[in-house]
Amino acid sequence: MKRYQGKREGYAVDVTVDGRPLNPRLDLWNHSPSGFEWGYGGSGPAQLALALLADHLGNDEEAVRLHQDFKHAVVAALPYQRWVFTSLELRLAVETLSARSGASQPEETGKGLPSGCEPNRLETL
Repeated sequence: MKRYQGKREGYAVDVTVDGRPLNPRLDLWNHSPSGFEWGYGGSGPAQLALALLADHLGNDEEAVRLHQDFKHAVVAALPYQRWVFTSLELRLAVETLSARSGASQPEETGKGLPSGCEPNRLETL
């Protein structure tokens, strides 16, 4: 099982997957060439959502399709200092977002994800 971790040190953020830097996947969509962010709905969080999904899914097209919804539902509500996801938590979030993909209105930030995927339930360091 993969482990995704984000932590903030001063103004710098570090995002890893199994201890290695997460590829930002600027080749898929260049939202934020300056890097990842989380905790709001901007370009840095969009890049993080895309990178997490692309790594987890191994399907670039699906990652592009889901990343904005994932940004609003999950990344925008991540704790400021540190967070951790497992591949299981990502799978559950993706299943929920995929089931909603026909919805016309995005869900409120951090709402409507399966138990265990809500940002306030993620493992924090």
